[in-house]
Amino acid sequence: MHVLAVALVLVHGVVMRGPTKPVCEMTTPCSEPAAHLLLLFERPGAAAIRVRTDGNGRYAVRLRRGSYVVSVQRIQPRVLVVRRPVRADFMIDTGIR
Repeated sequence: MHVLAVALVLVHGVVMRGPTKPVCEMTTPCSEPAAHLLLLFERPGAAAIRVRTDGNGRYAVRLRRGSYVVSVQRIQPRVLVVRRPVRADFMIDTGIR
């Protein structure tokens, strides 16, 4: 019996949210890490992969090569093509203006 090894590719990054206040100043940050947020990586014909950010908004996941739709609350879904290890950062718009 032959078992085919499937190469998984590392995808990692940081999810930030902002603005965090109505008026941003040059001397203080106006965004912050999106801690403990669930990201969903989906591709046709496969089960969705879920990964949660850590307390600093960082995440890491190993995926098969291919195209994924990445979704998370309050951001537009984004297509991510995975061919080699990649850093994919995301920004959540809080809507504060």
